[in-house]
Amino acid sequence: MGKRQEPMHVIGYTRVSTREQAANGHSLDAQREAIRERAAREEWEVEWASDPGCSGAYINADLARALDMLAGGRADALVVSKLDRLARSVAHAADILATAQAQGWNLVVLDLGIDLATPQGRALAHMLATFAELERELIRTRIRDGMAQRRREGKPLGRKRVASTAVVKRICAEREDGKSFNAIAQVLTDEGIRSPEGRPHWQPSTVRRIYNSATKAVA
Repeated sequence: MGKRQEPMHVIGYTRVSTREQAANGHSLDAQREAIRERAAREEWEVEWASDPGCSGAYINADLARALDMLAGGRADALVVSKLDRLARSVAHAADILATAQAQGWNLVVLDLGIDLATPQGRALAHMLATFAELERELIRTRIRDGMAQRRREGKPLGRKRVASTAVVKRICAEREDGKSFNAIAQVLTDEGIRSPEGRPHWQPSTVRRIYNSATKAVA
């Protein structure tokens, strides 16, 4: 007889915001039950991560812990009952999918049938990435249209700074210590700090813009 294969160690992730109700299927118990049922069929070992009362617009604390475990090879897969439990936007979810593929761990989204371990699941992931790019393009179009409208109305086009004061101070301090914009962007990305656009990855150009804006303001 061959050696029995070790069961896959997965992280079952659940999240519910303070506004969501149990009646709509978003309760933590409902999510856990869906994941338990799949895990029982597949004989997965499940470790739980949960962010109750948190928005899906961010990588919250326990999701960040789960992603760190997956990146470090301490778990094989992340399992969620529904895509909107993982992320509020398609683009955000697509970023996590891309991370899973780049780092070699599996992502299972039960309601959409996404499972990166299967050809069908990978095909659905590609479709999601396509829709994410469409979402980004629609956002860019709305921004361009909004700016054009403000020009026609003679309104200023200045962008509100949405980075926190602590992040701005940190960028300025690290730049003045001699760090490059690229190095600062990488550190902010590695620490899971969201960019002003709400993205998990910082661009050096974003760090440069924040630094230039802050130093100009005190010049």
